[in-house]
Amino acid sequence: MSAVMISKKAASRRWEKLPGKNTFCCDGRVMMARQKGVFYLTLFLIVGTCALFFAFECPYLALHLSPAIPVFAILLFLFVMAMLLRTSFSDPGVLPRALPEEATFIEMEIEAANANVPAGQRPPPRIRNVQINSQIVKLKYCYTCKIFRPPRASHCSICDNCVDRFDHHCPWVGNCVGKRNYRYFYLFTLSLSLLTIYIFAFDIVHVVLRSVDSGFVNTLKETPGTVLEVLVCFFTLWSVVGLTGFHTYLISLNQTTNEDIKGSWSGKNRVQNPYSHKNIIKNCCEVLCGPAYPSVLDRRGLMVEELPTSASLDGPTASSSSSKNSIAAAQSTKTTAPLIPNEHTPEDVKPGIAASLEKSHTSEEERMPTPLNTPCKSPTQDRGPSSPKEKVQKL
Repeated sequence: MSAVMISKKAASRRWEKLPGKNTFCCDGRVMMARQKGVFYLTLFLIVGTCALFFAFECPYLALHLSPAIPVFAILLFLFVMAMLLRTSFSDPGVLPRALPEEATFIEMEIEAANANVPAGQRPPPRIRNVQINSQIVKLKYCYTCKIFRPPRASHCSICDNCVDRFDHHCPWVGNCVGKRNYRYFYLFTLSLSLLTIYIFAFDIVHVVLRSVDSGFVNTLKETPGTVLEVLVCFFTLWSVVGLTGFHTYLISLNQTTNEDIKGSWSGKNRVQNPYSHKNIIKNCCEVLCGPAYPSVLDRRGLMVEELPTSASLDGPTASSSSSKNSIAAAQSTKTTAPLIPNEHTPEDVKPGIAASLEKSHTSEEERMPTPLNTPCKSPTQDRGPSSPKEKVQKL
């Protein structure tokens, strides 16, 4: 029995090998954080509140006021859900980590730069300076991803990834908010604020209209769903509207939540924001109407890996393999056999046969008497008759 190592190629998607704390679904098309409990709560609140509104208020309002009220509510609800799913299921702008060769090269560069540091002193922080709009911006080194992060990028501790133009990690959407999904996040908060105000306003209208006929207390008893909607919308309204107003302020300055919390452009140094155009309209157009950036992860790309596997050979398989090995060894050695089947080999291959033929021919000539007047023949001339009949005639 013998074992043979066989390399077997296996293809897999890149999202299966990506580091970080993310969850992938639908063959890598959906990318979210692992902590999705608050996201499910968001879905439940939005869908549940709208379902109560469509079930209790919309039939009465469509009959007594206008049928356009439920139609507009449905369109607004669909837009909110589309923006929420687009924000939650997309790549926020995750930066790929450095390959082992790239990480080694960067470490060598850093060590060469810190070679002049005296012994016992701490080396300087790993920072690179770049100039953006006549302003020096520092690029910090990420010890997890082994890269110098681009401007405005930061490492998310929850997802364990560096995100380009990192704004914040939002548990309500179950994902990071960054360069690729920030506009959808803002449109989600804006449309959700409008939907909350819309439902809250028409809940009040519905209670007022029914109170005219049956009284306020009886109306509350008859419509418990409306009371629940009013309470949910009242407590949700302040947070959602306040969040939308805060991000409107950040967009007008072309600033992120992470930069605002750290005071990157409003600290003691009073460093100006190099990304701001000093114009609210231009800043809003750049953030909300700029180009859509493609993902740099290539989540659904194929990766080919060689997996070594051992196979044991015994019985006929082993004999066949040994015969193949002997054939290969015979072919690898130098042979003296002729390449063409009908071609004779040189005399040095068969010395016994050639010597015996020549000896018999010489002894036959010695037995034959040579006439005195016959000149001697050279070896190159005819050595004698080729047939017995000719020999007799000469004798």
